[in-house]
Amino acid sequence: MRSALQKSPIPHTHTFVAKVLKDPVFDPSWHFHSEYQLFAVLKGRGTRFIGDNIKPFKEGDFTFTGPNLPHLWRSEHEGPQKEGSTWCEGIVVYFHSGFIGENLLQKEEGIKLRQLFKKSLRGIEVSGKTAEVSRKMLLNLLTLDGFDGVLELLKLLNCIANTDEIELLASPGYTNSLKEGDTERMNKVYAHVMKHFKRKIAVSELAELTNMTPTSFSRYFRVHANKTFSEFISEIRIGHACKLLIEKKMNASQACYESGFHTLSNFNRQFKAITKRTPLAYKKEYLVK
Repeated sequence: MRSALQKSPIPHTHTFVAKVLKDPVFDPSWHFHSEYQLFAVLKGRGTRFIGDNIKPFKEGDFTFTGPNLPHLWRSEHEGPQKEGSTWCEGIVVYFHSGFIGENLLQKEEGIKLRQLFKKSLRGIEVSGKTAEVSRKMLLNLLTLDGFDGVLELLKLLNCIANTDEIELLASPGYTNSLKEGDTERMNKVYAHVMKHFKRKIAVSELAELTNMTPTSFSRYFRVHANKTFSEFISEIRIGHACKLLIEKKMNASQACYESGFHTLSNFNRQFKAITKRTPLAYKKEYLVK
């Protein structure tokens, strides 16, 4: 069984590690690690889970996650792959905050960085011009050696620390309560839901999958996902509907039924509750960007 808490990828002789990911899928396992992580998606689409936050991901997405914050990027394509092709590409950078030094973080010059690190414990999505600049800096980190790389990493963090183009992802009260056995069980749930969310999924179905009673599963899921199972299903379906509205240019009615909802009124209500806007307003806002 794969460990949920991954071994540090940073050698003792280095401050950070930067690498390119080119795989059929991004790591689909629900996991966490002790490093801070900067991640830019260069190619690929799917659904991203960070803490209790669920959102579609696509090319251009840029995130910053803090230590021990569970996450996974579940790609849309997880079947056979043509030889020599990749469905997913990205750049990831791992580092520990200790390379800056606690003394500096406590000084006036380090206040914004200290605040940024605190925000990253909930996960941060960077957007707009800041995301574009940040992606270029990540690319630079792949080729810079020695202290030049450290300086570029500091510039990148300072860029994110001084922008308003960020969104915090996990809920304010979210805490990681997962153990290795829990992540294995949650991975089974996530994989099953992502495969079958367009149809009705009974709690008893997931309870059987995880060897629990329906009551125990409902309680277990709420503790570890920070939401009810029905709320989780709705967020998955609405996330899928968002992709259909924008990428497939569907109207609300089409996206509704293609995402597993049975009535347009319920779809519109759920959509507004989760995205804080109507499907039409969501499409208009996206087109303006």
